[in-house]
Amino acid sequence: MLQTEVGRSAIPTSDEAHHSWIPNIIRKRVCTTFVEDSLSNGALCQCGGMRESHGSNATGDYFGAAIVSQWDSSQHSSEYPTDAFGDLLSIITLCGDTHCPFPTLFSFSLPIGQFLRLSCDTPPQIVYSLMTAHWGVPSPNLVVSVVGGGGCEKVKTWVREVLRQGLVKAAQRTGAWIVTGGLREGVGRCVGEAVRDHAAAASSLSQKKVIAVGMAPWGLVHNREQLVNAQGSFPARYYVQNASRDSCCLDNNYQAFLLVDDGSVGRLGGETAFRSKMEDYISHQRTGIWGSGSIEIPVLCMLISGEAAMLKRVDLSLRKATPWLVLNGSGPAADLICELLDALSAVPMSRTSPPPEGEGSESPSAELRERTRERVRRHFPAEADREKLVDRALSIYQNRDLITVFHGEQDSPDDFDTVLLKALVRASKRVSSDASEYTEELKLAVAWNRVDIANSELFNGDIQWRYEDLEDSMTDALINNKPQFVRLFNENGLNILDYLTYQRLEGLYRSLSNSSLAYTLLQRRLTERQSLARSLPTVPCSPDEPTPLKRPQSPMSPISGPSSAKELSLYEVSRLLWDILGDVCQPFYYSPLGLDQSTSTWRTLKQVNKLLLGDCPYREQRCVYPWASLFIWAVLQNRSEMAVYFWEMAGESVLSALAGCKILRELSKLESETAAKLSMKELAQKFENLANDVFSECYQSSESRSFTLLIRQSPVWGKATCLEMATAADARLFFSHDGLQSLLSQIWWGDMERSTEVWKLILTFFLPPLIYTNLISFRLVEEGKTEQVPHGQDTDSLDGGDATMDEDAEEYAAIRVNLKGAPSSNPKRPFVLLRWRKFWFAPVTAFLGNVLMYFLFLSLFAYVLLLDFKPPPPHGPSTLEFVLYFWVFTLVCEEFRQTFFRGSTTLYQRTKLYIQDMWNKCDITAISLFALGMCCRMFPWSYEFGRAVMAVDYMVFTLRLIHIFAIHKQLGPKIIIVEKMMKDVFFFLFFLAVWLMAYGVANQALLYSYDPRPGWIFRRVFYRPYLHIFGHIPIHEMDADKLEEGIECTNNVTLIEAGAEPCTSTYANWLVVILLVIFLLVTNILLVNLLIAMFSYTFSKVQEHSDTHWKFQRYNLISEYHSRPCLAPPFIILSHLHLFIKRHIRRIPSVKIKHFVLDIRGRQASRLNTWEAIQKENILSAQNKREREKDSERLKRTSVKVDSVLKQMAEIRDHGRRLRILETELEYCSSALSWMVQALSQSNLIKPTRPPPDCYFLMLRPAFSQG
Repeated sequence: MLQTEVGRSAIPTSDEAHHSWIPNIIRKRVCTTFVEDSLSNGALCQCGGMRESHGSNATGDYFGAAIVSQWDSSQHSSEYPTDAFGDLLSIITLCGDTHCPFPTLFSFSLPIGQFLRLSCDTPPQIVYSLMTAHWGVPSPNLVVSVVGGGGCEKVKTWVREVLRQGLVKAAQRTGAWIVTGGLREGVGRCVGEAVRDHAAAASSLSQKKVIAVGMAPWGLVHNREQLVNAQGSFPARYYVQNASRDSCCLDNNYQAFLLVDDGSVGRLGGETAFRSKMEDYISHQRTGIWGSGSIEIPVLCMLISGEAAMLKRVDLSLRKATPWLVLNGSGPAADLICELLDALSAVPMSRTSPPPEGEGSESPSAELRERTRERVRRHFPAEADREKLVDRALSIYQNRDLITVFHGEQDSPDDFDTVLLKALVRASKRVSSDASEYTEELKLAVAWNRVDIANSELFNGDIQWRYEDLEDSMTDALINNKPQFVRLFNENGLNILDYLTYQRLEGLYRSLSNSSLAYTLLQRRLTERQSLARSLPTVPCSPDEPTPLKRPQSPMSPISGPSSAKELSLYEVSRLLWDILGDVCQPFYYSPLGLDQSTSTWRTLKQVNKLLLGDCPYREQRCVYPWASLFIWAVLQNRSEMAVYFWEMAGESVLSALAGCKILRELSKLESETAAKLSMKELAQKFENLANDVFSECYQSSESRSFTLLIRQSPVWGKATCLEMATAADARLFFSHDGLQSLLSQIWWGDMERSTEVWKLILTFFLPPLIYTNLISFRLVEEGKTEQVPHGQDTDSLDGGDATMDEDAEEYAAIRVNLKGAPSSNPKRPFVLLRWRKFWFAPVTAFLGNVLMYFLFLSLFAYVLLLDFKPPPPHGPSTLEFVLYFWVFTLVCEEFRQTFFRGSTTLYQRTKLYIQDMWNKCDITAISLFALGMCCRMFPWSYEFGRAVMAVDYMVFTLRLIHIFAIHKQLGPKIIIVEKMMKDVFFFLFFLAVWLMAYGVANQALLYSYDPRPGWIFRRVFYRPYLHIFGHIPIHEMDADKLEEGIECTNNVTLIEAGAEPCTSTYANWLVVILLVIFLLVTNILLVNLLIAMFSYTFSKVQEHSDTHWKFQRYNLISEYHSRPCLAPPFIILSHLHLFIKRHIRRIPSVKIKHFVLDIRGRQASRLNTWEAIQKENILSAQNKREREKDSERLKRTSVKVDSVLKQMAEIRDHGRRLRILETELEYCSSALSWMVQALSQSNLIKPTRPPPDCYFLMLRPAFSQG
């Protein structure tokens, strides 16, 4: 036997520390009483162990051993802390000879999983918790316990195919555990090989892993000594010979091993009792995340072959109502049970005596018992105690409702999962008499996520489903992320309006996984509210009590329960959405909670706590927008398929997709895991693409309606608009759409024609009377004509194809009126005033005025700085400088207006939003520098410093022109490229600074042995090496052969400290030249080319999407100048005074501040939503058509058809075989009848009245009758 090698270090690993508690809870069994085996001449105990392996206490009790005739594990063994647990590393030796001289040259290692030696009396709940919580084994949706077929019994070929093609694939589809003996023998080895082949063929990303668990007797495991280590093995090196013959070694294809110890050695069946208890315990746990499923975990035992002792195992399990699947034709025990079910079904049961407690309700008749005895004798002829086997067989027969027979040679292994489902349904129907068969089958299909079975078997039109039947399954499908079932239920009778109440919505949020980001964020908000609740005397909340987001779930309804202020509520969800979406939307769920968004946070928290301590009547209310609420719930969990389905069902498709994009991009910034971050970004991009596709379809259908779609306020998303949501979501692809750009162009030009030349605008700007000429063309639709538009006119078609021109004109005019801020009820203005407003109130005019005046400002600034910058008072400043100060003051007033007098949000949010813009930071910097320079220039002692600050400030003001020219179609994309390249420059400067520091310090130290002057040190360490890059190399100062003579220098330290020039050191001057060459090689060739490569990559990367980025910036610029006053600085101060009087004195509300916003309600809003939904359906239909036309989908459909044809051909072959058998039997009957006729005709017993019929005459008789 190979020696033990357990790889452990002296320092405990994290796994060791994590599992150090296992020996304190898990026990093993050791034989403590030596009961002599009479057949071994005293060498062996009846436990199977040698006398030498027993302790002195076990072998010393001769009197006790003499009176014991049968060894019993519970009486003659004791429990001790387990000494075998940890991770298993299988070392497989390929050398077949045990005396191989080079065993290590023919071996390889495979990590298997975890193992544990445990007593047969260990509570199963401890083991199950260890496996799922500590070993990381996922909780099962089904447990298939395979029994029988052990030892050296040869497994039939068709049984191997059932295990490979049926059981393992069904386990993968349903998320099941496969439990076997776990040894490399019999059925256990076949299951291991099937699991190995499935793992090798399946993709690790797209397929779930099949979990195989081995439960074997500890005393039967070969080389078990290699697993023993009192502190645990991490890992244990387990040597196995890769022999073709079966052995009792652990199979390396299993993920977990439970080695059950009853104190015996080499005996079979030691694990049977524990395995039965474990199966019973698991059958009472619930499926789904955190046990949130609607059913308990199904446990199914599968019998393959089996000996006579297996009948006891089957009988005991059936009495616990565990269903069994028996493979007919696999072996003695399985064949006996199948034969009993088939042959004895017609024999009646009769009661002869009252049934014992725990037995079946019927007693077998004498005929039934005799037939059972006959079949037991045929299958087990060598068994002595035959009557006990007959009793077991009859007991099994009485529980025949729990047994399903699989005819392996007739049924296809591909339908094995369907067979498993039907077997469990039969058992659930028998156990739970109050539930219908179809409901239980549906719950199992949901637990296994087998929507194909549900479609073909349950929702084929034969069953009329009610809402009550689908309610629990719908909750299960939602919580456990099964979108196909959600779609199926919605299409077959589930009313989402009745289903989704606010209480159930809260329950869905409580079911979030602990590992999700949304759970963490909600937990923070819940903790914040509970911290306030503890400080309030009316809230009974203990400060030491934990505050989990989840609560214990009721087994009947996983998301319902009593109200409490310590549980998650809609308020936490609303706060989370407020944090993510910001001021784009109004707070969600404030209406059912009875809250006001203008109330302070502290007061709102008090109101929520008071509400939750009461009856919470809002929880019984229906959710107003159920699909949108479910969409948000799915997006917060990053559930792609389910979120897309809810988006399809929800209204306002464009805005919903943009909102999902916004939420996911904000969550991706908070997510720390790379994989989750990438998936969130991908899903966000998918939603942006969906929004772009739907809007494209809308724009092609109706231009005016698509414009309305962009600026209408949504009641579902808190009065947000598509433009506001797209801006917040940074949806640049959406902004690049031609339809949206067309709307922006319309807003940009106002009532002027978009084809107006710029020179005409400039000329009119300086000569305002030209407004009333035909120099500038205005649109024909005047403001007063909008009154004549019939607002109630209907359309002929909702898809936009047959819409009338009048309705388009109505919507078009309504948009224009809204953008101009004038209601349609205003009286018609005079022509002079009307033309004046149309020109000066257009954003393009405001932009042009700001550009011209800004150039004038820069010219004035430059003139003052260069020619008219007077000395400090009383000699200065000059008049033009005071004009410059006033001009900057008007700029400051405009910045204050943009910061504090825009929007309806809080002051903090407005300030934060203002500072987030890069160009606003530039404005703050420029104004701050100007104020500093202006203050410093007023004093003689800081005059020069102030002038220098002014010079730098002029650069900052000039750079502000970049933002102004972002509107240009050619310059705008290039500005974006320059911004991206600036980031590359910073990385380049980092590498350059490293080399400058390294070379500069070394060069200074080699050339000058001592130079304490800080200014010269900085110049020679940084400045001079930087000039080397551009070719300025002072050879006369560095090369010893070219040093200039006559230069006054000294090596006297005292003189050097006094300011004298130090002499250049000529020692190791050759090293200075070498360092110079290396420095120039790295900087001029390596780093500069690296910078060029980075620029090239950035340019090629940004150039592809530069137009998209520019269009997004164009929207920001148009939005900014649309909200600005029409006058430019310094005359903008007049506009500010006008706005102050209008808003704060006359109290006239602003209309222009709600730019890009249109509030439509009632019938018009309903028709717009219907029209948008139709365009979305067109997009989805086109996408589905493209998916069906893909080669992969065609191959899939062809494969299904081929499988159907093959199945039909197999049925035809089976029918042909049966017909051949019938023909053979008919031939036999025909020949027998002929023989009887011939015999009777030759005998004298019967005197025939006519001759016997001829076969040829019988065949021709039908033809004669027809004639």
